[in-house]
Amino acid sequence: MYKPKFLVGIVLACYVLFAVFEFSGNGTVAFYFKSFMVPFIAIAYTFYVNPKNNLFWAFLICYSLSDLLAIGFGELPFFTPEEVKNYDYFIGNGLYMLSYLFLIFKIVRLTNFKYVFKNLKLYSIVLVFLNVYLFYVLNSFIEPNLTYQVDYYFECVYNVIILTLFFVGMINFFCRDNQKSLFLFLGSLSIVLSEIMAIAYLYIGQRELLNFLSTTFALIAFNLFYYQTSLSNVNTKESSFIYKD
Repeated sequence: MYKPKFLVGIVLACYVLFAVFEFSGNGTVAFYFKSFMVPFIAIAYTFYVNPKNNLFWAFLICYSLSDLLAIGFGELPFFTPEEVKNYDYFIGNGLYMLSYLFLIFKIVRLTNFKYVFKNLKLYSIVLVFLNVYLFYVLNSFIEPNLTYQVDYYFECVYNVIILTLFFVGMINFFCRDNQKSLFLFLGSLSIVLSEIMAIAYLYIGQRELLNFLSTTFALIAFNLFYYQTSLSNVNTKESSFIYKD
């Protein structure tokens, strides 16, 4: 894997400028710099990583499209602000959900579920209860701030998907216990933390620190995901069902 220094520099520059403008009170400009970070990571993966994992590539592309469309929606001249907000909310978040689903499928393909059902039943049950609790907590923050029932169901599906990502990431790590699974788990955890910070920013209080933390965790996640592409799925706990990336 080759990580071009100029693209790394662009991503870091976008992150620094995002932080500067965010804490200086210019949220619009900060949002633009934030929206360009993942697309540049996707460009690096597209042109400098071979062979590619199609599911991971689809994850990066869908996430990048959502970030870029968020900028495009803000420039639409033929729609009212309310219509732009609705299009951005449903299409943008729909693309995020699709991207997470691609990542979930990638991790599931790396996981030996026969080994999980045989040896990790207790861990799985504990994780399920933890996810149910997190789902309840997240929804308790979101529900009072939503006007329409369809928005609530949409948010529920979104939260189920990100918590499923956390679940499969941790189970895969317990199952494989290697560097690749560790980076996938830490990336999944960082995504969940990023989404929690985003929920806190949107529905609890629009404070610059929360938006900064959300973006920071997301950038950490994408760097972890990018780095794991160079690692093989070395088997350390069990010897069957070795999948190639």
